[in-house]
Amino acid sequence: MQAISPFLWFDTQAEEAAEFYVSIFDNSRIQSVSRYPEGSPYPAGTAMVASFVLDGVEFQAINAGPQFTFSEAISFYVHAETQEKIDYLWNSLISGGGAPSQCGWLKDKFGLSWQIVPPVLTEMLTDLDPEKAGRTMQAMMTMSKLDIATLKAAHDGA
Repeated sequence: MQAISPFLWFDTQAEEAAEFYVSIFDNSRIQSVSRYPEGSPYPAGTAMVASFVLDGVEFQAINAGPQFTFSEAISFYVHAETQEKIDYLWNSLISGGGAPSQCGWLKDKFGLSWQIVPPVLTEMLTDLDPEKAGRTMQAMMTMSKLDIATLKAAHDGA
């Protein structure tokens, strides 16, 4: 068990969200779902807390009401080595009502923010040649879903 894990607050979609995320990421599974008993704020049998693993990282999700919602102030940064992986994760997470944002960010159908980023982007943005890094930044700022070939071309001045 990891010492720190994300704990996500949902109104009523914790179990649905856990199933959705587990279907997208490799090395993922639902570990357990506890349910509300009789006399609780939700109908008996409704999922209370879902424990799940996404690509080896443990998460918890709770159904606890509409008082709190997600914002871009918290997002999950996902390393995607290839364009194929970027495309797969982007299209999967945005499916069913998600929305694209800028620079590799998106919101999924539950309102949770994700960043789908190739590690090579960090290398290009931290290039010791400020012109190359600047061209990479300018190219990234025009994108919603990141495109590795376009970023590399901008970086190289092509």
